[in-house]
Amino acid sequence: MDDLDPEALIVAKTKFKERNAKADFADKIDRWDLATFLDKAKVTINGKITNTAILILGKEEASHYLLPVLAQITWKLEGEEKGYEHFGTPLLLNTTKVLHRIRNIKYKFFPDNELLSVTVNKYETRSILEALHNCIAHQDYSLNSRIIVTEKVDRLIFANAGSFFEGKPDDYTSGEKTPERYRNPFLAHAMYSLGMIDTLGYGIHAMVLAQRNRFFPLPDFILSEPQKVVLQLYDHSINENYSKLLIERKDLPLTKVVLLDRVQKKLSISDDAAAMLKKDKLIAGRKPNFYVEASVAEVTNNKATYIKNRAFDDEHYKKMILEFLRTYKKANREEIDNLLLNKLSDILDDKQKRNKIRNLLYSMSKKEGLIKNDARSSRHSVWILNKGKATGKLDIEDTE
Repeated sequence: MDDLDPEALIVAKTKFKERNAKADFADKIDRWDLATFLDKAKVTINGKITNTAILILGKEEASHYLLPVLAQITWKLEGEEKGYEHFGTPLLLNTTKVLHRIRNIKYKFFPDNELLSVTVNKYETRSILEALHNCIAHQDYSLNSRIIVTEKVDRLIFANAGSFFEGKPDDYTSGEKTPERYRNPFLAHAMYSLGMIDTLGYGIHAMVLAQRNRFFPLPDFILSEPQKVVLQLYDHSINENYSKLLIERKDLPLTKVVLLDRVQKKLSISDDAAAMLKKDKLIAGRKPNFYVEASVAEVTNNKATYIKNRAFDDEHYKKMILEFLRTYKKANREEIDNLLLNKLSDILDDKQKRNKIRNLLYSMSKKEGLIKNDARSSRHSVWILNKGKATGKLDIEDTE
């Protein structure tokens, strides 16, 4: 017992009492001696110290009992400023110290249909502690790795060793799934007893709701690896339309918010999900380049962004090429790229834009015969009109 931290023991007993305020033994807790309390809290076994006891309640100098396991959380600051600090046992106290190292300033933005601004913290305290405590509870300690919390300018990244142990992260978004097993069941039970985690699987759900209520992107695990779980917690808007939509459409069910969050992060969604969102006029575009629909842009007063992201049909771009060739008689690929690149949807990246232009030229030359390559070298194309073909529905009427 001398290897346990006295301050951590006081906090542990307070949290245990809060957790069990309605239990039939609640009025007896203060009369228990230390050994009885720790056994009841499932931190020790028959009065004997466990790895769990050292990890969450042990003095810093007692962490050697866990070697070669690293009972440590490292906080890293990345950006214009850089820094780091290591926090060891007792983790019951030191997760709060990590919390205090994170710069959690206020964030303000202005909904279009409200007179007052909305002010929120960059991060919700409960979400930070939930993420930290989940790392402790689910870490694969056999990999002898530390937990790393990286603070970037626009997000927090929590990484712990080991794969996701039960199911997939998305299974827990709705709060309906209860895990059937835990990698560290004794540790998880002790942390539950001391109010550090919720063992019913609501932790991820709670973080999702917190981010939704703060109008920010939802937490995600997209950076995870086979032997590492990586959680990202955002403190900013990725797409302002999405954030403003959450302010103005508080009635949106969580299932649709999750899908819209995936769309704004350029992640895939199923065909059925896309069809549902399109039917509700929440997204538009073609797979995989979905984006916010015009009806949402009107609500959020961001019509210009919508028009810029909306893809014109191919005939519009073909008309532009034909008009250029009628005016200047010929064009090489660089000139056609310069003509179209900044006209194509911003949803496409540069490579996708160039592929689209190549496909347009192929269609106009090989399929429709509207233009032809008049180059003497196969390395450099020179496009000209195919006389007698560049008429009809693609003839230019008004290029403006």
